[in-house]
Amino acid sequence: MRLVFVSQNGSSNEVEQDLEDILQRGGELYHPGFSIDCAIFGFHANQLKVLLLKVKNTGRWALPGGFMLKNEDVETAAARLLKARTGLEHVFLRQFYLFGDLARNDEAFNRQRLRKENIQASAEHWFLQRFLTLGYYALVDFAQAVPRPDYISEDCAWWDLHEVPALMLDHNRILDKALETLRLQLTYQPIGYNLLPEKFTMTELQCLYETILGRKLDRRNFLRRIQSYGILRRLDERRDGVAHKPPYLYRFDLPAYEQALRQGLNGAW
Repeated sequence: MRLVFVSQNGSSNEVEQDLEDILQRGGELYHPGFSIDCAIFGFHANQLKVLLLKVKNTGRWALPGGFMLKNEDVETAAARLLKARTGLEHVFLRQFYLFGDLARNDEAFNRQRLRKENIQASAEHWFLQRFLTLGYYALVDFAQAVPRPDYISEDCAWWDLHEVPALMLDHNRILDKALETLRLQLTYQPIGYNLLPEKFTMTELQCLYETILGRKLDRRNFLRRIQSYGILRRLDERRDGVAHKPPYLYRFDLPAYEQALRQGLNGAW
């Protein structure tokens, strides 16, 4: 598994504009038999959501995804797809699993899609072949994102994780695996940068961890463990406008935080 902070200049976004052209020329443009699906998790105000697309003429929802250009690195392709759906760059993006079950493809649905575009396709058409999909997950502040449908969808929206419907193909499995991996990440890597304000309280940081883990954490244990990592700086400032004793504010020590991302943490929640 690879961990990357990425940006994308969007120079190849024009390949997503016309569905008929993509279906006709996809065999020339894209790496054969390979796709990317992204579980884009959004956190804000102690809520964890996932970005879903509503596929045209189906009434079904799916994870954002797409194909990798033949002259494109896989990480660049994932960043391009993420930016196209959210408008965000310089985000946390992680490759986590390769999905390749024989049963994951829906040839009947793909053939129907071709017919609707009046495309006569042989059995060897690129869109009718088996696709392996590489799963990525991202963590963003959903208040900063601008959801955008792609060329096969009519809507793009944030869903509460507890309300996610039955998704197309194996996308529920991809989402479950992404959430499992995200939670596992907390045992050996920090999170929080770009998800919290520049200055935050320890309670706000703990709420972030609890929201992702889906359970409560002991406050004293959390404080002791998170401080032992050396990734925080306590400021000589307190949060104003609270009912009780104003809590101290913290910020991330970015060099220490980035080192912890590379080298890992010790302990589990």
